[in-house]
Amino acid sequence: MATVLLVRHGRSSANNSGVLAGRGEGVLLDEAGQEQASQTGIRIAALPLVELVSSPLERCRQTAESVAAARTKPLDIQTDERLTECGYGDWTGRQLKLLAKEPLWKVVQGHPSAATFPGGESLRNMQSRAVSAVRDWDERVTAEHGPNSLWVAVSHGDVIKAILADALGTHLDNFQRIVVDPASVSVITYTPLRPFVVRYNEHGDLSGLAPKRKSRTRRRAASSDAAVGGGAGA
Repeated sequence: MATVLLVRHGRSSANNSGVLAGRGEGVLLDEAGQEQASQTGIRIAALPLVELVSSPLERCRQTAESVAAARTKPLDIQTDERLTECGYGDWTGRQLKLLAKEPLWKVVQGHPSAATFPGGESLRNMQSRAVSAVRDWDERVTAEHGPNSLWVAVSHGDVIKAILADALGTHLDNFQRIVVDPASVSVITYTPLRPFVVRYNEHGDLSGLAPKRKSRTRRRAASSDAAVGGGAGA
C-alpha cells in the first residue's frame, strides 16, 4: 500500500489566542503559522508526492497551498470533508481556559470515546470518518500510482491524533497521549495486515521517505511483517 504524510496545519490565530476554532469561519494562519507551513512545504518538496488532499477549512487549505507552492512539479489540491475539524458545536469559538471548567472537559480528557460535543459531533464519529477518508485515499493512490507512492493529507490536531491512535492499534481513550504540533508531519504506511507508524510529530529531515529506485528485477510484494529485532531502518 501507499504511504501517507499527515500534515497538521500551521499555527492559526485561534491557536495563538487559546480559542477552540473548530469549524468557525475566518480562522487563518498567523504569521508564525505561515512560516511553519512554508518550512514544512520545503522539507517535503523533494519527495515524489502523487496526491495532496486537504480539509476544506481555510487554515488547512493555506498549509496545503504552501506544500504545493514549494514543489517544482505542480500538484493540485483535493479536498475531503471527512478530514475536516471535529464538530465542536457549542464549544466552537470559546476560550479553552473557560472550556476546561465544563464537566465535559474531564470526559474529553479521560474518556474521549464517550464524548459528544453539545450541538456537535462525537469524537468516535470524528475518528471513524477520518480513518475512512485516509484508508479510502490510500487504496485509491495505491491502485493508481503503485504501492511505493507517497501522498499528503492536511488536517487538524485532534483528527490526526485519532488517525494515529487507530494506526497504533490503541483505543480512542488513549489518543490524548499523542502530541501533534502545528505543521508537524506524521507518516503511516498501510499494508494488508497492519499499518506502520513510520514517523510521528516530525519536524526534521524527511528525505529518507523517498522510495528507493526501482530495480529491474521483479518487485517484491509489500510486506506486512515487522522486522524482528527492529531492522536496519530506512
